[in-house]
Amino acid sequence: MATTLIIIQLFIVLALIFIGARVGGIGLGIYGMVGVFILVFIFGLKPGNIPLDVMLIIVSVITATASLQAAGGLDYLVGLAAKFLRKHPDHITYYGPLTTWLFCLVAGTAHTSYSLLPIISEIATKSKIRPERPMTVATIAASLGITGSPMSAATAAVISTDLLGGKGIELKDILLVCIPASLIAILVSSFVQNRVGKELVDDPEYQRRVKEGLIDPNETLESTNTQTPTSNTQHKYAKRAVWAFLLGVFLVVLFGSIPSLRPSYMVDGEMQRLSMPHTIEILMMSIAALILIVGKAKVGDAVKGNIFGAGMNAMVSIFGIAWMGDTFFNGNIEFFKNGIADIVTQYPFLFAIALFFMSIMLFSQAATVRTLYPLGIALGISPLALVAMFPAVNGYFFIPNYPTEVAAINFDRTGTTRIGKYVINHSFQLSGFITTFVSIGIGYLIITFLY
Repeated sequence: MATTLIIIQLFIVLALIFIGARVGGIGLGIYGMVGVFILVFIFGLKPGNIPLDVMLIIVSVITATASLQAAGGLDYLVGLAAKFLRKHPDHITYYGPLTTWLFCLVAGTAHTSYSLLPIISEIATKSKIRPERPMTVATIAASLGITGSPMSAATAAVISTDLLGGKGIELKDILLVCIPASLIAILVSSFVQNRVGKELVDDPEYQRRVKEGLIDPNETLESTNTQTPTSNTQHKYAKRAVWAFLLGVFLVVLFGSIPSLRPSYMVDGEMQRLSMPHTIEILMMSIAALILIVGKAKVGDAVKGNIFGAGMNAMVSIFGIAWMGDTFFNGNIEFFKNGIADIVTQYPFLFAIALFFMSIMLFSQAATVRTLYPLGIALGISPLALVAMFPAVNGYFFIPNYPTEVAAINFDRTGTTRIGKYVINHSFQLSGFITTFVSIGIGYLIITFLY
């Protein structure tokens, strides 16, 4: 009887995740909270832990990033990236993805890639390089940057005190494992992707568009300029805002890498050190103020930008969906321990597969972490192994309806970046699976030899 009830609860949880994902936006959070209501009021489960630290980190980091956007800092960085990419058009399949990855690594959100994708597409098109090659890797690389960024909600979730932060995992561990793993994975994927598909001039879809006059085959890289001109004054303030934001990133990494630098205080006669989640919250809200001051930006402009809106969507989604997942798994933890603990402990990659498929449904790395990592900890999986598995939460590329994928398809004027007849046979699958497998594999090698 108990097993039947748990299966019913699981079905309800998955159904509400599916409905929330279909609704989109804050739908995940809303329908996740419906799940909490059903599990608590109908099935009598104890409410799980509310992911407060993650939500507050999202608020602080997104506030700083939105302030940077309002000050013109993101546009300034895009301009620098565009100038660099145009100087190296022959290597766009490598440099394009590395650029989107670096942007996401610093900013903590894949939404920074929207400004870079059209630039990458145009450089590839005018250099007669098949745009599908850099576009697909660049889109995946932006997501991969989240699982290694000191500023991302997903990383915040991993190091929160009630997850791996309470198991001795610090921010420096995430950076040491995930950054080199993702960098190598992107380079491998770029190498493979650079040999995929016909050359641009031989592609039937490209030839059709040229024939119909949709594309000028004689366009050169020097014939257009997609950079938005700015005044010297705007340029100066934007530059100051960027330096202020980078100061925040540096301080987060510094305090995360050297815990002894964080303040200590007495609590009930015991010395305690300021936690990393609280450190990030304090630092980034303060940096937001600094950005607004030195960048001469308006607070109203910060909340109107797409960065702030996306961040608030993420916070609401995590609030509902992670609370539902925590309530379900903790409420039935004995069942999972008795039923699958031995199998998952012996074959940890099975848990990585679970992370991958859950991320497909949730469309959020942070929500996936908050939903499944408590189960992984309860099942006795090594915290370091969970760090190595972190990139598995990037599985939402599998179904090509994530905004960055849709944007990449639309930005490619040649039509080489596409969705296949069967939907799942789309351009992003190869890069997605290569980066996932390689980054997890490299992560395991790092934790094996470094720890």
